[in-house]
Amino acid sequence: MQLKSITLFLFSVLLSLTAGAQAPAGFRPIFNGQNLEGWHISRTTHQGTTPDVRVEDGAIVLRQQPYGQGGVLLSDKKYKNFELYVEAKIDTFSNGGIFLRSSESGIAYQIELDETAGSTGSLLGERMPVSNSVKATERERVWKANDWNAFRIRMVGEEPHLTLWINGVQMWDVTQPKNDFVAGATEGMIGFQSHWTALFSPAAFDWNGLESWAPGATHRFRNIAIKELDKELTE
Repeated sequence: MQLKSITLFLFSVLLSLTAGAQAPAGFRPIFNGQNLEGWHISRTTHQGTTPDVRVEDGAIVLRQQPYGQGGVLLSDKKYKNFELYVEAKIDTFSNGGIFLRSSESGIAYQIELDETAGSTGSLLGERMPVSNSVKATERERVWKANDWNAFRIRMVGEEPHLTLWINGVQMWDVTQPKNDFVAGATEGMIGFQSHWTALFSPAAFDWNGLESWAPGATHRFRNIAIKELDKELTE
């Protein structure tokens, strides 16, 4: 084998070892790992409209900008029935979520990402009540602190049936008794949220009561892929 071929081979091996896990077979990437093509920042959400969103080392990175102002990054495309795969790495003292069937203004079913409150993996509503909220009670058994963790989310039906796996282990499986969207939406965008902050004083550097987002805190997302399912599925 020539030296050039050996070098290329070793480089490919190194790349495969450092790239992290990959989406399961049958899933289609919706993030190209290079830029934000296919995604946009919401200009109407109450969380803030000027977040620092960029691509670094093959991951989407969300930070507040300016401090205190969060925001939501949304997929251009809307989805109804789907399975979503995404790997997330979230800092302590940060609060955000993975939005499901989101509106442009960020009304959505939400998978919470909040290590400070210990609620990562909970099913909540963003700007809407959820009939059946649920906690990921088994999360600590599989969670890798300060590292990448894989989320697999299944959502089907007009009265949504949702299932969450973290690092391959099922956390919960719940069906809503009704569609919780006020307008009855049955499809929406995938979103990643950086929560706004109101409890921290940069001038006094007062951490008392901080539960949302510390200066410089970051959420990272990579290997984002989706498998669209039959739109007539209910279970």
